[in-house]
Amino acid sequence: MSSNKERLAAQRDIAVNRRARHDYFIEETVEAGLVLTGSEVKSLRAGKAQLKDSYARIERGEAWLLNAHITEYGPAAQFGHEPTRRRKLLLHAREIERLIGKTKESGLTLVPLRLYFKHGRAKVELGLARGKKLYDKRESIKERETRREMDRAMSRR
Repeated sequence: MSSNKERLAAQRDIAVNRRARHDYFIEETVEAGLVLTGSEVKSLRAGKAQLKDSYARIERGEAWLLNAHITEYGPAAQFGHEPTRRRKLLLHAREIERLIGKTKESGLTLVPLRLYFKHGRAKVELGLARGKKLYDKRESIKERETRREMDRAMSRR
């Protein structure tokens, strides 16, 4: 078993989609690899990525990450890449089949939660998500504020 410190050193967040947890109920998470070009990897190592409006879709038995913005890497500009191009996700066939079933029957969607390096490889954490209604968002905010109040009261003692 590796220690928690080793695990944290092996994973380094590049981009986090904070809006996803606000807008969706995340029911399950899945880790997927990414097919990238060299300039995209360089740009990710520099931390130049954004998952704000991105989403994942399964088409013809393949998983794709759409609208994820990876900024062009300056020194490789002449060989560069398009910042918001479609990127193939690497998943096992049975994982893709399971995700197809979940999204079709339950009305769930695939939302990228974070982009990170794990043992030198770029990975994306996908969440099977159900959209929140406005009253759900208000409820989440209320819960968060009460939790903060309790923490403040405990720290004062």
